[in-house]
Amino acid sequence: GQVVHARGGRRSEYAPIQSNLCTGADPETIMAALLRLYPFQTFYLADLDAIQRQGSNCATLERLRERFPAIELWVDTGISDESALSHWLDAGLGRPVIGSESVLDAGFLSVIRARCKNPSAVLSLDYQGDDFRGPPALLAHPERYWPERVLAMNLHRVGGDKGPDLALIVELAKRVPGCKVYASGGVRSIEDLQQVKAAGAAGALLASALHDGRIGSAHLALFT
Repeated sequence: GQVVHARGGRRSEYAPIQSNLCTGADPETIMAALLRLYPFQTFYLADLDAIQRQGSNCATLERLRERFPAIELWVDTGISDESALSHWLDAGLGRPVIGSESVLDAGFLSVIRARCKNPSAVLSLDYQGDDFRGPPALLAHPERYWPERVLAMNLHRVGGDKGPDLALIVELAKRVPGCKVYASGGVRSIEDLQQVKAAGAAGALLASALHDGRIGSAHLALFT
């Protein structure tokens, strides 16, 4: 039920976020603070309890959907089979993010592509440094399995000060022409955002640099 500061993929060490934008780590408070900073249209959320099979934050997601109906939610809930996918689609809480670390069989992505038309799914290609977490076939046959949107998720760089994984963005962006690759992890500054764009990314996930003030509303206005 709290927003935590993700650091390097070491989930046992995650603690409630301490943001310069507001007090507390309640998800509604955090989202409202971020929207005061800038009129973001899309929010990415990872339900870490669900991903680790230790519960669910579905009630929190429902409250966010009710309070912020105009915001598109991209949500990773650890979906790994058709039953979980059906449950998410029936709930209608947002665009499902399929984390490769949760996928047991690459063939499941074919099911997702067939069922997720509106909204279409997002595939998170999860890396810990240079190590890919997921079925190797997802990388070997991207034209067969990838949806239109892909996250270049390097957990090693999340919440740290290491900078974005530009090489990974370039590599994934050239795999399937027309596929939209989004940088995830390590963006520290507006200069990093400019490099991410130059590397061919369609966008980037931002968190730490917003909460600690390294990227502010004036930076975002100039960039966009």
